[in-house]
Amino acid sequence: MAGTNLLTLLDDITTLLDDIATMSKVATKKTAGVLGDDLALNAQQVAGVTADRELPVVWAVAKGSFVNKAILVPAALLISVWLPWLITPLLMVGGLFLCFEGAEKLVEKLLPATKNNELDATENLDLVEYEKQKVKGAIRTDFILSAEIIVITLGTVAGASLLNQALVLSVIAVIMTIGVYGLVAGIVKLDDAGLYLLTQAQQTGNRFKELLGKGLLAAAPRLMAFLAFAGTVAMFLVGGGILVHGINMLHHWQISVTEFALTNLGTLGEAAAPLLFDGLLGVLAGGVVVLIHHTVVSMKAKKSAK
Repeated sequence: MAGTNLLTLLDDITTLLDDIATMSKVATKKTAGVLGDDLALNAQQVAGVTADRELPVVWAVAKGSFVNKAILVPAALLISVWLPWLITPLLMVGGLFLCFEGAEKLVEKLLPATKNNELDATENLDLVEYEKQKVKGAIRTDFILSAEIIVITLGTVAGASLLNQALVLSVIAVIMTIGVYGLVAGIVKLDDAGLYLLTQAQQTGNRFKELLGKGLLAAAPRLMAFLAFAGTVAMFLVGGGILVHGINMLHHWQISVTEFALTNLGTLGEAAAPLLFDGLLGVLAGGVVVLIHHTVVSMKAKKSAK
């Protein structure tokens, strides 16, 4: 009797694990796009610190990401049970914030005065404080993208039991965090790997190591520059996409634009239209929020001056 109960228990556990693995696979596919954005954004956020502090900074942000998900997973489960209507408004706020950050970066690029002010503020900080600000910024951005990943996953497993939902969300949270920050750590240390290979080549006379080392040294700054650009673009695409899926009118407009592009430009236009729509909407929304933000800051500064 005891043996039969044990076999039944093992069968139930096996079935549960199989269900979790299947749902996790589906959720991973649906969140893969956000994973790419997460990678670009976080690689961009930790860029700029000294070489010997790159891995500690990545580790600090990774720990913050785990804390984010430790907050978001239970919160998502509670909201899905008690306040399901709150998920969309929270996502919208996160989307607007991403658009705002992207627009701030564009303003810094396009308006030298603003950029110089930012540089002056940075110069007044010591390295420890500068590093703390970088980590805080990266963790804040991670929180928004993690929230989107969790909500997408939650939608994928909406019909499952609460236990299965919790397990799948936990699996996705761990996999995404390890995947993103493992890749970020590898990217920021490319130049160190190149220097190591060059040193080895000088000692051994290995031509292949020399070429590979030079290639990595040449590629590292270009890759970081690309990720900085891709990270800004990702802010607009992800933020705009959140707004589109949260506001029915915008979603219908996007569908109309996509159908128009399909009719006039074919399948290539159909594929590009939603991305362009999301990106342009993200730029517009971010610009509006930046304008409001700077207006409020200016008004507060004038009041303080009086």
